[in-house]
Amino acid sequence: MPRGYISIGSNIEKEKNIFSALRALEKQFGKLQVSSIFETEPVGFSGDQFYNLVVGFDSELNVQAVAKILRDMEIQHGRTRNSHKFSARTLDLDLLLFGDLILKEGRLQIPRDEITRYAFVLEPLAEIAPDLQHPVSKQRFADLWEQFDKSGVQQKRVPLS
Repeated sequence: MPRGYISIGSNIEKEKNIFSALRALEKQFGKLQVSSIFETEPVGFSGDQFYNLVVGFDSELNVQAVAKILRDMEIQHGRTRNSHKFSARTLDLDLLLFGDLILKEGRLQIPRDEITRYAFVLEPLAEIAPDLQHPVSKQRFADLWEQFDKSGVQQKRVPLS
């Protein structure tokens, strides 16, 4: 059974939407491995700060079924499909990894290139899966985070109940 990793983000009613998403994901996939929550500046636009985190889960579903479940959850949380890539979000659920799968099928890309581009994805992933290797580069996520250019990164862990 493959282990998948999902990046979760919200900057609209972020606490409510993050915890609602965690409940929905746990109901769908069972016990989750949950990173710290990070408060981050928006990337590519001006707006309210985001909460971002990464969760790990196990599933017998195929990757396309998991991606559809995530899209449906976003819509159930008020996400509209006509929003711009860099804009405010009620909920953003991105499937980052699914086992050691490497796939590019339409808009579905595994592993997501955001893993190595954005601190708000890489840091929480490295926190919960430090020894896991990137399926393409074969580098450990802890090493990728250690080597990441952190100049200009503005994010901090948020203590939430």
